[in-house]
Amino acid sequence: MNLGFTFFFNSILLGTGLAMDAFSLALANGLNEPEMKKRKIIGVAGCFAFFQSAMPLIGWICVSAAAERFRVFEKFIPVIALGLLGFIGIDMLRDGIKHKDSDEAMPPVGFKGLIAQSVATSVDALSVGFTVSQYSFTEALLACMLIGSVTFLICFAGILAGRKAGTKLLGKAGILGGSILLFIGIKIFLSSLV
Repeated sequence: MNLGFTFFFNSILLGTGLAMDAFSLALANGLNEPEMKKRKIIGVAGCFAFFQSAMPLIGWICVSAAAERFRVFEKFIPVIALGLLGFIGIDMLRDGIKHKDSDEAMPPVGFKGLIAQSVATSVDALSVGFTVSQYSFTEALLACMLIGSVTFLICFAGILAGRKAGTKLLGKAGILGGSILLFIGIKIFLSSLV
């Protein structure tokens, strides 16, 4: 098990990049429900965190199962990770740039809406299964827990900021998240060449 600085740094960076979509929604939820109770704030941030940590683990399980059966597939994992993270990152960047000055409001979130938001913002995290495929189950689980913890903190802060600041940060979060995911995809690809 290799739990050095790079492991924690990469997991925190992944968590930060993946959490930006959820942050945008948490920010908007906070803006549109300025009287949101602390219990609901924790629940909303927890729901985003749960899905952001579960999806990469599901991706890891799928990749591990495929890699066990098809060893040839392993050498393509860095290319696939670059492609997926690059696609998601570029899409987030484009969306963030397009909506950087957006001030659209949305209604307060209910339980079904929160689940839909959480799933929608975490589907891209399935691709992280490719990026952590070389990890053991324990390492993958720890990485996913770190991703979930980072997401929780970012979303909690997003709700609070949304209650105070408004939607001015919405587009910038997408730009930051897209940039981080692109950086991680390129780093994974380049490290596979060494």
